[in-house]
Amino acid sequence: MGNSPLRIAIVEDDKELRELMRRRVERAEQMKVVRVFSSGDEFLERLPELEADVVLMDINMPGKNGIECVRAAKVTKPEVQFLMLTIFENPAYIFEALCAGATGYLLKSTPPEELLDAVRDIHKGGSPMNSTIARMVVNSFQKETQQRINDEQLSDREKQVLDGLAAGLQYKEIADKFGLSTETVRVHVRRIYSKLQVSGRMEAVRKVYARGT
Repeated sequence: MGNSPLRIAIVEDDKELRELMRRRVERAEQMKVVRVFSSGDEFLERLPELEADVVLMDINMPGKNGIECVRAAKVTKPEVQFLMLTIFENPAYIFEALCAGATGYLLKSTPPEELLDAVRDIHKGGSPMNSTIARMVVNSFQKETQQRINDEQLSDREKQVLDGLAAGLQYKEIADKFGLSTETVRVHVRRIYSKLQVSGRMEAVRKVYARGT
């Protein structure tokens, strides 16, 4: 996008919180709010004309909830990135949102600068989650997916790297966590993708961490 500011849309039914988020984004460098929506239904109605890079999406709203909105929007605008914002520390919500096409998940209590960093990160290809949510996701699904991971014949190190991918960590963060080089992490990721027969992070996470399949 060059020097053009990131185009942000906000979907939030709480008027006070919606305005607070709008002001926070407008004060940030290289960001601008292009639209705000008070409901998921309004968002989907205006979606065809929306030109946004990142959407800050509430989950629990009257009418169409945030997860339903993301699922529908990704069909027609797959390039738009969705950062879910919620008060719910619920692994089921988190996993469902990621499966619907969201690429990040934060609590509404996230500090302002951390939220803005997450917007920048998601636009660069990251999958931001705060540490509390990332830990919850991994702990919740680790046990029930262990056999599925074993069935795919992943090495112990590949399982660790896959957990890091599921937690939203970048390659450098995974490398630092396990004392590896970034290039070694890239090699492990390529092997994971090959063994799982997938083409990307979210597809790998969905395949291994999917429930009831």
